[in-house]
Amino acid sequence: MTTDVHTLVVGGGQAGLATGHHLRRAGIDCAILDAHPRVGDAWRRRWDSLTLFTPRRFDALPGLAFPGDPDGHPGKDEVADYLAGYAEHFALPVHTGCAVTALRPAADGGFVAETGTGEWTARQVVVAGGAFHTPSVPAVAARLAPSVVQLHSSDYRNPAGIPDGDVVVVGAGNTSVQIAAELAAAGRRVTIAYDELGTALPQRLLGRDIFWWFSRLGTMGLSGERGIGARIRAQNPIIGTDVRGLLRTVRRTRRVVDAERDALVSADGTRHPVAAVVWATGFRPSYPWLHVPVLDDRGAPVHRDGVTDRPGLYFVGLPWQRARGSAVLGWVGRDAEFIAGHAAAAGHDRTAVRTG
Repeated sequence: MTTDVHTLVVGGGQAGLATGHHLRRAGIDCAILDAHPRVGDAWRRRWDSLTLFTPRRFDALPGLAFPGDPDGHPGKDEVADYLAGYAEHFALPVHTGCAVTALRPAADGGFVAETGTGEWTARQVVVAGGAFHTPSVPAVAARLAPSVVQLHSSDYRNPAGIPDGDVVVVGAGNTSVQIAAELAAAGRRVTIAYDELGTALPQRLLGRDIFWWFSRLGTMGLSGERGIGARIRAQNPIIGTDVRGLLRTVRRTRRVVDAERDALVSADGTRHPVAAVVWATGFRPSYPWLHVPVLDDRGAPVHRDGVTDRPGLYFVGLPWQRARGSAVLGWVGRDAEFIAGHAAAAGHDRTAVRTG
């Protein structure tokens, strides 16, 4: 079965839902395809205690407030439920359990998307798969013995999934320090491995949430290509974790450079016997289904503010796509509006050419 739609949105997370909302407001017929069984499942699958840095007043998508105490910080299941409620509130055309297995150019200049439930054709496509694709794990992980439990941070749920014994959390970001702190609080012997962390920022400053200050000062709208935005991007601040306090309860070592069966080896040559490793080492872009020449040698999209050189193909929700907030729940709507507006204008022009 083949279904035709003007604009196809691939991904039903916050980026895809916000894009769908703005496309509908612009009068563009669209469909949102999501691989998960339910809207919000990408959030439900994250670790149990995950809580957003951003208070609820800054967590809303366009047109619908995030429920609850505006100064409180929601958990990941609240975010999932909000996204499901958002799709229902605006009656967005989300097709769940519909994974795109291939996207190819069509003979008429549009696109053909293959899914497990049928084929879709569209004049335009917005890829809104977000920032978290394929877990990035160093090659040295393969040299650890099978007896060592290894988890990427995307598979970590809670301390119960980590065996007793020495645990090394590898990574230099917010995720690594949060997981290390939770494991240490649960009584695990934890070492955190990194060379350098970004500047530690408190969750509250002078009586205000740090994101109130970010919003007031406009830093979430900064481009990462120059000036202060480029420095923030390179620094990757640690928000809300007392790093000094954490380092009083966990050991710290240099970055991991090798492995020897039951031990990791850090850059200074120290050998760390381990029962388990949590690789909080981020993600790499992965679009094996995208058969359109818009990716670079690393497999990352080549674009300008989400607009590619291929007419009709766009991206939304990439980290630092247009600004610091591009992949952040409460700010992704701005990029979604920009791309939807661009797609609407270009789509109407192409429709006029095709029918004129």
